[in-house]
Amino acid sequence: MEKSIDLSSYEYYENRELSWLKFNTRILNEARDNSLPLLERMKFLSITASNLDEFYMVRVASLKDMVNAEYKKPDISGMTPVKQLAAINDVAKKFVSLQYSTYNRSLIPHLKDENIILYDAYEDLNPDQAEFVDNYFRENVYPVLTPMAVDASRPFPLIANKSLNIAALIKSKGKGSKLHKTKGGKKDELEFATVQVPSVLPRLVEIPSENEDATSFVLLEQIIEKNLSNLYLNFDVVCAFPYRIMRNADLSFDEDDASDLLKEIEKQLRKRQWGEVIRLEVEDGIDKKLLKLLRDNLNVREEDVFNINGPIDLTFLMKMYGIDGHDDLRVEQNPPVMNRRLLNATNLFDEIRKGDILLHHPYESFSPVVNLIAQAATDPAVLAIKQTLYRVSGNSPIIAALARAAENGKHVTVLVELKARFDEENNIGWAKMLEKAGCHVIYGIVGLKTHCKIALIVRREDDGIRRYVHLGTGNYNDSTAKLYTDCGLLTCAESFGEDATAVFNMLSGYSEPRTWNKLIVAPIWMRKHFMSLIDREIKHAKDGDEAMIIAKMNSLCDKEIIEKLYEASRAGVKISLIVRGICCLKTGIPGVSENITVTSIVGNYLEHARIFYFFNKGQEEIYMGSADWMPRNLDKRVEIIFPVEDESAMAKAKHILDVQLKDNKKAYVLKADGEYAHKDKRGKTLVGAQETFSEEAKRQDEKKKKEWRGITFTPVFAPGNMDAE
Repeated sequence: MEKSIDLSSYEYYENRELSWLKFNTRILNEARDNSLPLLERMKFLSITASNLDEFYMVRVASLKDMVNAEYKKPDISGMTPVKQLAAINDVAKKFVSLQYSTYNRSLIPHLKDENIILYDAYEDLNPDQAEFVDNYFRENVYPVLTPMAVDASRPFPLIANKSLNIAALIKSKGKGSKLHKTKGGKKDELEFATVQVPSVLPRLVEIPSENEDATSFVLLEQIIEKNLSNLYLNFDVVCAFPYRIMRNADLSFDEDDASDLLKEIEKQLRKRQWGEVIRLEVEDGIDKKLLKLLRDNLNVREEDVFNINGPIDLTFLMKMYGIDGHDDLRVEQNPPVMNRRLLNATNLFDEIRKGDILLHHPYESFSPVVNLIAQAATDPAVLAIKQTLYRVSGNSPIIAALARAAENGKHVTVLVELKARFDEENNIGWAKMLEKAGCHVIYGIVGLKTHCKIALIVRREDDGIRRYVHLGTGNYNDSTAKLYTDCGLLTCAESFGEDATAVFNMLSGYSEPRTWNKLIVAPIWMRKHFMSLIDREIKHAKDGDEAMIIAKMNSLCDKEIIEKLYEASRAGVKISLIVRGICCLKTGIPGVSENITVTSIVGNYLEHARIFYFFNKGQEEIYMGSADWMPRNLDKRVEIIFPVEDESAMAKAKHILDVQLKDNKKAYVLKADGEYAHKDKRGKTLVGAQETFSEEAKRQDEKKKKEWRGITFTPVFAPGNMDAE
């Protein structure tokens, strides 16, 4: 008799926040990998810093809000907000220590070996370099600075979120001032002063090198710190140290009470700069009195202070990644190729009518998606264009095409998601611009983010109205499409067209279809559909048939889905999960998750596609879309999952999953102890998924690639091969 197990028990679930920190550690491991080119390692270190900033501004800030509200309910792993914050603090400080150990002990010395010099002390400059820097300060920096003092008439200034600043203790020279008086006028009394390092100037300042083969830099804050005496002329600078704060940046407002969503978000954005301080970074060795002044005035607890052994805010390393020359220190990028179906296409509508087209970015170019909207904007036969926009590039050609379409008299409807975190301001700007161009701009459904990626083009043709649809796993962003791995489907199948029309009617009005032809839409229908697909595999397994699930996503933290996967594992379903980031599921639990493997791939591109495969007794089904298996995606967002049904498109999708499961170069495996480790490479042929796809795309561009149609595919966990790696 099968042992009774409570699959909802806390012990079977990992904490979401700690799992995310493990993901950021996997990125840090790339910065520590000596086999990678040096500037690539710098890039990864920069990414870890940027990631940690956002994690604190949103996730840690949210937990602090819970604590302040005395919310004590435990999460799926049994941890209360207080316990989570304590655990995060411990892990994050160890993580930051490892970041700077990597920076100081490995990356900086290796940069010097490559004749790239980043001076860590002003005193290390030779006389000519020091003179250059002093002139640079006088001519470029001094006019921009605003030195701030704190006294009875000048309260502690508002310090902007994420801004880099220099705090100082200054002492009057006793000469006095006609305008300002020091506290009590005592010559030996220390006073507090601060100056913001201006973000309008480059933080990485190139300076003359001691030899012509070298490239040398100094950081802007070092230049300012050395010249602080020029800002406080009647004072001696006793000590000065850089610092930086992180504020609560999570927007919170009641949409039901917001008469104008756009104005409400604009108001909340102004507040973001001045939210509660949740982290204070200070240079290691900071004067204790100076630190106390900062803590007291910023209302920061001791445990929220991070002592930094190096330059605060390592995101500047991304600028260093792009320095001229030194191409040998970067990975050579294969440019995206054109999908073979579209190599010589002059009319995209003609090609789509021949059959569905599955695009795989960034190996295949994103330009067909951009070109489709651009072509529709000027095509006399096109009547309407409807599209959702979540995040777009700074100079988006898609936005320009939509505006042009409206100016050409097309009916253009654009859903702009104003609540796309940290893109709110950009999206407000785009929304206003599109409205001025004549587009009908909508902001979605109250209380829900619209995260789905869908475009609909309505065209009058000889045989009647035809609808062309693009569905994607990633944003309509031509910039990130070169960096993120995503998939997109181009189709004119009538069933997809009908569903696409229903989606936009639902978003713009009160129309809620009772059924869908092909699309699975959250928040109402998607959870139930995924549960039924997993239940179907469970039934097949219990009937003695082979059963298998392969699911690729960014994050997995939905308790109901995880519990159902545990149930499937117990029934004998073989489950292979490819989860880039957060994973609250645990593997290797006897009697619970022995049939589940979790792989995480961290490489040069950000893995972003969501692909779901169900064996279904050989009648395979594949879905792609915008949703992860997270509560927010399934219950609080408008998301779309779409089936991949075309024979060649299915083969291509299965090939993607197959290669990723075989990856043993960049793939990590989640072990039973909750830690991630690289796969054992001993005696194995090395396979890197991203490298493989790049090479395949390159061969395709050289017209040596085989036709997708007719390829036979054997999944890595195919029936009869269940124990294969």
